[in-house]
Amino acid sequence: MSETFSPATYRSMANAVRALAMDAVERAASGHPGMPMGMADVATVLFSRHLKFDSEHPEWPDRDRFVLSAGHGSMLLYALLHLTGYTDFPLEQLKRFRQLGSRTAGHPEYGHGQGIETTTGPLGQGLANAVGMALAERMLNARFGDDLVSHRTWVIAGDGCMMEGISHEAASLAGHLRLGQLTVLLDDNGISIDGPTSLAMSDDYPARFAALGWHTQSVDGHDVEAVDQALAAVADDPRPSLICCRTTIGLGAPTKAGTAGAHGAPLGADEISGAREALDWPHAPFEIPGDVAGWWQAVGGRGREERAAWEARHAAAGDRAHALSDALAGELPETLETAAARLVDEFSEAAPKWATRKASQEVLNELAQVIPDLVGGSADLTGSNNTRASTQEPVTPGNYAGRYLYWGVRELGMAACMNGMALHGGLIPYGGTFLVFSDYARSAIRLAALMGVRVIHVATHDSIGLGEDGPTHQPVEHLAALRAIPNLLVLRPADAVETAECWQLALEHVDGPSVIALTRQGVPTVRTTTGPDCTARRGGYVLRDAPAAQAVLIASGSEVAVALGAADLLAGDGIAARVVSLPSWQLFGAQDEAYREHVLGGDTLRVGIEAGTRFGWTRWLGADGEFVGMTGFGASAPGADLFRHFGITADAVAERVRARLGRG
Repeated sequence: MSETFSPATYRSMANAVRALAMDAVERAASGHPGMPMGMADVATVLFSRHLKFDSEHPEWPDRDRFVLSAGHGSMLLYALLHLTGYTDFPLEQLKRFRQLGSRTAGHPEYGHGQGIETTTGPLGQGLANAVGMALAERMLNARFGDDLVSHRTWVIAGDGCMMEGISHEAASLAGHLRLGQLTVLLDDNGISIDGPTSLAMSDDYPARFAALGWHTQSVDGHDVEAVDQALAAVADDPRPSLICCRTTIGLGAPTKAGTAGAHGAPLGADEISGAREALDWPHAPFEIPGDVAGWWQAVGGRGREERAAWEARHAAAGDRAHALSDALAGELPETLETAAARLVDEFSEAAPKWATRKASQEVLNELAQVIPDLVGGSADLTGSNNTRASTQEPVTPGNYAGRYLYWGVRELGMAACMNGMALHGGLIPYGGTFLVFSDYARSAIRLAALMGVRVIHVATHDSIGLGEDGPTHQPVEHLAALRAIPNLLVLRPADAVETAECWQLALEHVDGPSVIALTRQGVPTVRTTTGPDCTARRGGYVLRDAPAAQAVLIASGSEVAVALGAADLLAGDGIAARVVSLPSWQLFGAQDEAYREHVLGGDTLRVGIEAGTRFGWTRWLGADGEFVGMTGFGASAPGADLFRHFGITADAVAERVRARLGRG
């Protein structure tokens, strides 16, 4: 323990956290006071003795990362940030806890204030984010060295995090990769909203994590000496560490401590009065005595010298320092534009009949050479997703110099860890799985969109075109479901040319995640020219025009070729049909109305063609438009047979147009 602070001082510092938590929740008439009150001792020791940070420079790249995975206990984090001097969290913000426009949201939200490393609330996600952060730290350390990158990641998690399956996925990966810079502090209070956790589980947490390759300890979470010793011990073990901290939820509350009553509701005036007496905290709501405030301010500055020393090393590191700064800033090299344009030209000229997943790999082979920060992976589908570039070596336990991750069958863990990597900074992660399995990853994709972080999801086998694996693997509703997520850029290229453009668009989408939906089956090259209004960058564009068009055929992905075939058939009947490629609804929706109306043909008959459900298509087709696609699940058969069986063919589209125009 530090000689500066006596045990009594630590108690007072922890009680300041408890008081702020119960006062803020009470004023808001909403919130979770119990976890902050129970974990205040652990957090006080962590921040005052072990966490490397400088509150005056919260963006210091080599700071330790602290993640509150048990995000419902957000007042623990807000109290700590306020007490240690983060300027984004003055006392007024704590008084406005859970109010519109405040930085102190009900659950921590990335971007609301400095010191919030990630958005948490959906339990277990923060733990998985932290695994990604710890992994990013090791990978950057391997590239830039100990003098520039050497920090730890600390997590406070709860029983609910342990219950969620994502904790197993993430912890298994961390143990396998031996991420020794990661420590999880479990608030082992034995209480959930419904009551004792024994109602639903009886896991032996240390045994479970030991089996996953973790170093484990168990301590009394209110014994500051024991907590300090446990935190110190993690540095001596090469494995990730779990410290089970046995605590009392709502410590100090006279009747609700140790019960579900302290979990998710204000304590009430009488209970708070009793807690103040029990904790020997006679101060008014939100009042922090000067000596306690001074102790906490000293904690906020304890990393100042270390930060200054790092800045001196960084200043002397020359090209390494510049490269690290560029990586952390997320800058894309100028050579990306040239490389992407060259690929578009090559694909346009060669006109390959590739599956777009194959085209994607060809693009990645180029991108991996010009973007050193690009890190790939797949959830045990590398050979199917085609996500490993030819120059990418794998990351393995103890060897973090590679740029490719074998995530195993852990789609949700992969997505959440990639969020953590992006949040840490310095890497641009992408990962692959089948589009249908985006359901597994959806909650993490949604959080990436909410946070506005650049993560790229390669989603192959994007329709019934995948064939014989059948309806369990054939996505029909997934494009609609993903398009419904705000700030998620969904891209479905029609051919190799659009695939190259879509990769560039995903990389340039720095303020949110992207999904690139790709085919299993080969598709023809449908575009051989490029121009300002003939590019995936517009989201939708006229691929083939027709004078005095009587119908506009609008399609995405592999169905663009179907639309072109239908237009040819209709032309033979004297019916002019425009073909529109619509690789991204989001980008097309961002164009001005005049452009959109021009592309869609005004009042002309519109026909949407996509091997998915119609949901959402009315926006582009209008109430009177036609749709050729799926109305239910797929079936097991060769892909070409399925397109014929479900009527997603050029003949079927042409027949629908003829019928509507009275030419059938």
